[in-house]
Amino acid sequence: MPWWEDYPSSGPIKVEGGIKARSTRGRIANKWWSQRFIAVLEQLQLGGRMTRGKNYARSGQVLSLDISAGKVIAQVQGSRPKTYAVKLICRPLTDNQWDQVTDQLASQALYAAKLLSGEMPPEIEEIFAALDIPLFPAAARDLPMHCSCPDWAVPCKHVAAVCFLLAERFDEDPFLIFEWRGRSKKDILTKLRGTRAEAPTGPRLEDDLDTYFTAGPLPSDPEPDETESVLLRVAAPNIQVGGKPLLEVLTPLYHQFQAG
Repeated sequence: MPWWEDYPSSGPIKVEGGIKARSTRGRIANKWWSQRFIAVLEQLQLGGRMTRGKNYARSGQVLSLDISAGKVIAQVQGSRPKTYAVKLICRPLTDNQWDQVTDQLASQALYAAKLLSGEMPPEIEEIFAALDIPLFPAAARDLPMHCSCPDWAVPCKHVAAVCFLLAERFDEDPFLIFEWRGRSKKDILTKLRGTRAEAPTGPRLEDDLDTYFTAGPLPSDPEPDETESVLLRVAAPNIQVGGKPLLEVLTPLYHQFQAG
């Protein structure tokens, strides 16, 4: 145990308007892909730093959190007047690697449908693994972490706080993981739709309006893979609804109707 751990801490300077974790107790971040990220920290056996980092995340000590290709940059208020600068580094995938990944994702309509509805199917890891392209950092050595605080340990509680909030962001939008790895949500969806349009697997709505809706009913008890990929079977018209592509708007509605 470092010598300064024997002395009571004055605690962080309280701030207003910081970013607070939604979770107030127990585990932070619930989705499997977010937990995969947290697991990298747990490998380091940080002990008290993980606990204090979680408290920092819940009390709003993180003032800013910006995600971009290859890095996450944050400002954290600690016990000193000057805020600490935190940086997490993760090597972005190359354009060639992303092309390989999106080609494989486009070949499976279910994956694209789930991503559009805000879910990341567990099988997606198999696609990355088969191409020998890591989706998540496999170990701490693949995730360089830096903080301007005087604590020599890496990661410190400030880095841990940022990681917990980052995991919650991933919970909300799995596309942020892809953005961190170098490809934006817009770019990925454009690539997925473009690839599927080049090799359509069913009728195109705009090609035959007279017969499109007379193709016959769906099976009475379709397989899950079929029902969830219905919207992905056609190349949707180039229509924007509220600034979003038509397919992106329809997908969550389709899931609601299906659940009902």
